[in-house]
Amino acid sequence: MRKSLVIICAFISSAFICRVNAQFKPNIVIIYADDLGYGDVSCYGATKIKTPNIDKVAAGGLRFTNAHSSSATCTPSRFSMLTGMYPWRQEGTRVARGNASLIIPPDVTTLPDILQKAGYTTGVVGKWHLGLGGKEGPDWNGELKPGPLELGFTYSFIMPATGDRAPCIYVENHKVVDLDPADPIEVSFEGKVGNEPTGKDHPELLKLKYTEGGHDQTIVNGVSRIGYMSGGKKARWIDEDMADVFTNRALNFIDKNKSAPFFLYFATHDIHVPHLPHARFAGKSGLGPRGDAILQFDWSVGEVLKALDRLKLTENTMVIISSDNGPAIQDGYEDKGFQMLNGHTPAGSLRGGKYSSFEAGTRVPFIVRWPATIKPGVSGALLCQMDMFASFATLTGQKLTTNNAPDSYDVLNAFLGKSADGRETLVEHSGNIGFSLVKGDWKYIQPSAGAKKNKNNIELGNDPQPQLYNLKNDIGETKNIANENPDKVKELQAILQSIKDKGRSR
Repeated sequence: MRKSLVIICAFISSAFICRVNAQFKPNIVIIYADDLGYGDVSCYGATKIKTPNIDKVAAGGLRFTNAHSSSATCTPSRFSMLTGMYPWRQEGTRVARGNASLIIPPDVTTLPDILQKAGYTTGVVGKWHLGLGGKEGPDWNGELKPGPLELGFTYSFIMPATGDRAPCIYVENHKVVDLDPADPIEVSFEGKVGNEPTGKDHPELLKLKYTEGGHDQTIVNGVSRIGYMSGGKKARWIDEDMADVFTNRALNFIDKNKSAPFFLYFATHDIHVPHLPHARFAGKSGLGPRGDAILQFDWSVGEVLKALDRLKLTENTMVIISSDNGPAIQDGYEDKGFQMLNGHTPAGSLRGGKYSSFEAGTRVPFIVRWPATIKPGVSGALLCQMDMFASFATLTGQKLTTNNAPDSYDVLNAFLGKSADGRETLVEHSGNIGFSLVKGDWKYIQPSAGAKKNKNNIELGNDPQPQLYNLKNDIGETKNIANENPDKVKELQAILQSIKDKGRSR
């Protein structure tokens, strides 16, 4: 009897300890916008549009003013966040085609890997854009692996690439959702497949017209996409319902895993093109379809917050809101993006935007709320999204090997508002061509060839001469002071080259 009592007490004690440990670890939810600019939300100064749910997170947490994605485009930013490595260290990390193979090798330790080892259930919902399948590419009619489940996620519900690229389908774990075996999917970025109409040949079928070549291929849901697709009719998405579909899946994941620590990477499609928000938001912003998509993104944030409140998880859940790169206007489709700005400035006081070496390319909204630990405020610490890797390893009591996350810095104290210091330097990157280095108040942009602006009038930062800016005095990068500061140019140039040559930065 006494022995049985000891065993029972030990079991209860062990269960209690496990429960306490589970409660101690915060749930982590990353809500990742697409093409949301530094000036696109009201807590960062937007006056022409209101984002109350994002503002609520900012009011209860830390709003960072000098936080960055690693790159000025989507695929490389996502690669870096999940691997803790600058994307230019690996070949094949530029903007991925819709039928690309998985670009993160399954043997690379990822952010969800380390959280899984710490006892977290891990899920990804939304835009993936990191490829699927082995070297032969994805098998849309079979098992789609390797993919997220081979990179540390226990659950996955994704779109393979972007809303403007084929294939226009959802993938849950290893399978295309609602695929009819009698209607197999074929995808090509080399030439037309099947007999589907294209935007180029049948513009009369379009409800949203394209503005440039590439977006004029297979028509799905009245929108012509980049790439060709045939088959999979029952599996195809409806753009206007996409935010609802992804948000509901995110809420289901939270509901199912509310009793133990979970990590959710909720990568929304908003506000990427094509801008086709649900009827609840269409015409509501006064800034055109792009503005309406911002309202839709804010709604998704609000639904997550309501779920956490309902489940009494708010206090011990770290919610992070950010974007994969800066803003793009009218990027491939005639959605009146420029005509409907009405004084709104998507980049705020920053110069450039998506694709750019200027600050608006990578300096993005970044908000962290964890009521149990983080005091509300504003931080100017220099951070990169890939720093979540090393910082969360420390948060969950794990040590990284020298091979893990080589460019991720442990800046946990900055994330938690316990320090005003972030990383010392950051390499900003645009299109595998443009490289910049930020150190303190200084920014150096490496000389590069190419156009000054792209088709959408975004300043790319290309210049055959070195550029130097003092961001403290000139956040808009209006005055190149390289000629007046040759020693500072040489210093930053040397640091940039050293980081590139070393193969790792920490």
